[in-house]
Amino acid sequence: MISLAVTNKTARILPLVEAFGFAGFIAWFIWQLQDSVRYVWLVFPVWLIASFLLNSDTPQTLGWRVDNLWSATKRASMVFLPCSLAIVVVGFLLGGEHHTLQHVLLPSRFFGYMAFCLLQQVGLSSLVTNRLLAATDSPLRASFIAGLLFALLHWPNPVLVPLTFVGGALMAWLFWKERNILPLTVWQTILGSLIWWAFPIAWHHSMRVGPGFYHFPGY
Repeated sequence: MISLAVTNKTARILPLVEAFGFAGFIAWFIWQLQDSVRYVWLVFPVWLIASFLLNSDTPQTLGWRVDNLWSATKRASMVFLPCSLAIVVVGFLLGGEHHTLQHVLLPSRFFGYMAFCLLQQVGLSSLVTNRLLAATDSPLRASFIAGLLFALLHWPNPVLVPLTFVGGALMAWLFWKERNILPLTVWQTILGSLIWWAFPIAWHHSMRVGPGFYHFPGY
């Protein structure tokens, strides 16, 4: 009985350690490693592949699936369509003429950003949220922690930190409900594009985070 309890405890602690460790390495990369260690970005694909193999993950558990695409898209749209409309309203209230939506929605820019959002979803949902869900019996707690980690990785951006906390927590909760990162990727792309448009660049510094936020021209 004691050994079984130890095994169960370990089964919960290790995923928690990995979730925080992966987020911590991303923060280290943002703040220091990307400018000081060549090819350090290779750690990310190695970590992800090794983690997925060691944890016996499948396309279904990672959210790489199309069998429930319609239901996952409907649920995500019910959550994020109102969020998008709210951001648009804020944009007009702030004088949205500081950007044009056409610039945001250029295919090369939009789909390039979508590829980046897909990578973020693999990290946030397929790895971090998956491990948090394995470490706790509370999906709400796991979603809250995932949102908090996502927000901290956008420090010190005053626009992105609060918005990514809310968005990250909602995406983690939706991932728990549907296990599909495809609609989450699309909606993250839409929301991020609208945020870039709605808020003045002087506030979000072209969506920069980490030390890059302070290196923005004119700051």
